[in-house]
Amino acid sequence: MTKKFVIGIDYGTDSVRSVVVETGNGEIAGTSVFEYPRWRKGLFCDPSINQFRQHPLDYTEGLEYSVKGAIKGLTADTVKNIVGITVDTTGSTPVAVDKDGVPLSLKPGFENNPDAMFVLWKDHTGVKEAAEINELARLWGGIDFTKYEGGIYSSEWFWAKILHVLRNSREVRKDAWSWVEHCDWIPALLTGNTKPAEIKRSRCAAGHKAMWHADFNGLPDQKFLSKLDPLLTGLRERLYNETFTSDIEVGVLSEEWAKKLGLPGNVKVGVGTFDAHSGAVGGEIKPYQLVKVMGTSTCDMIVAPMDEVGNKLVAGICGQVDGSIIPGMLGLEAGQSAFGDIYAWFGGLLLWPVNEIIAKMNWIDEKTRERIKIETADKIIAELSKQAEALTVEDTGIVALDWMNGRRTPDANQALKGAITGLSLGSDSPRIFKALVEATAFGSKMINERFISEGIRIDGVIAIGGVAKKNPFVMQIVADVLNMPIKVASSDQTCALGSAMAASVVAGIHKDISSAQKVMGGGFEKEYHPDPVRAKKYEILFRKYKELGVLVEKG
Repeated sequence: MTKKFVIGIDYGTDSVRSVVVETGNGEIAGTSVFEYPRWRKGLFCDPSINQFRQHPLDYTEGLEYSVKGAIKGLTADTVKNIVGITVDTTGSTPVAVDKDGVPLSLKPGFENNPDAMFVLWKDHTGVKEAAEINELARLWGGIDFTKYEGGIYSSEWFWAKILHVLRNSREVRKDAWSWVEHCDWIPALLTGNTKPAEIKRSRCAAGHKAMWHADFNGLPDQKFLSKLDPLLTGLRERLYNETFTSDIEVGVLSEEWAKKLGLPGNVKVGVGTFDAHSGAVGGEIKPYQLVKVMGTSTCDMIVAPMDEVGNKLVAGICGQVDGSIIPGMLGLEAGQSAFGDIYAWFGGLLLWPVNEIIAKMNWIDEKTRERIKIETADKIIAELSKQAEALTVEDTGIVALDWMNGRRTPDANQALKGAITGLSLGSDSPRIFKALVEATAFGSKMINERFISEGIRIDGVIAIGGVAKKNPFVMQIVADVLNMPIKVASSDQTCALGSAMAASVVAGIHKDISSAQKVMGGGFEKEYHPDPVRAKKYEILFRKYKELGVLVEKG
């Protein structure tokens, strides 16, 4: 029997990765990563106002480079037997497009306009707009369109971002015909049809971020949108009503892109999805198994049979959508706006004298200065983890809040800020770092508690992502705080693998996602078990964390 292969393409925050996967066993035949050059330079971003934008050229250049790199070295016979492609991206990451679906930032006059770029998931410039959406949804007298989004709309999501850009940029407002999510635009591009009305839109993106629901006959009513702001008048009809799950085919790879990528012309392209949702698939999510994507932020996902939880509304999460993670099941999403980002922030804080003082010491040669910078940056988190691990639970007296980038779940509020309390003259770097790690673990526990209190049970926890693979100290604290075992998926490319699984279904190799998981899944490499003594002590500290949260939120 001829071996068949598929390509999973995973667009992350900093880079895009393509993997070629054998459909018969899940083995990776080829892989390649492309770092976004414009993003790496910090172009079009302003962290001081939480503005994070990405240029579509980073995406298209990365698409070509990573796919060609992944198939480089493969035999001609292997390439000939590549039968499917599925893409996952960050989200909500929308962009303004013209009538042909061309992002405005690819058109003359918009090349350097941040408002014409893709508005990255972690862009929080729409905090005011999100607050207005929440207020109107409760007071306008009609349907509360946020009810399937956990009852609270976030600035990280579709409508808040669009409205903020329309208000902020007269030029974009004038030329924007419609708006397209990153995960919808790439499949459309690959198949050669980016016309907004004809793009097959992702159920994941629409349901979790754009308030789409079958009960609403699609997106929120135009009366609601116009009442929110007249700038949105007429936009709904230029968007979409229908959405599609990740097992559906968008079309066949266009001749142009087949030639660019060096692939056969009969490759089927699947509906796009979100990176975290694809990661949950690659991490072998099952009903009532919580999958935690643990990276710069977290995304926590559960799937459950529709006949068991389909009519249950879960408050304060990031949406519940029929078919969003696994077609045929209800997908529920939550998460933390900052996780590994908090550790990186603290590491960067400690690196200040290295970057600002040592870097200017002319009596040290340039090569040595650079080596000091690189080695210190590379080792700082590992060394902090090592020394913090030697401390007991009660050793620091420090309690921190993990809201450095706002709060995503439970009860989204991106205006909130982090805090560190209980500092003394004996509070050194490892002690503060330990408190920050505990804060991120407590944030995770808040999510678990919300699911359980709302009637969604958690039978087990699966972890994927960079933190899960690289930092045992963090993982043990999370296990202790949750007081649950945590299994770590073996694959270090779970998002791309999940996309490859979806591609295998689109190509007709496997009948559904669950079947693909059984054949292509990589299993688990490690399991962290909670220490009962530490778990008991963390219950006390967790209560202090919640008390601090109430105090900070009240202002």
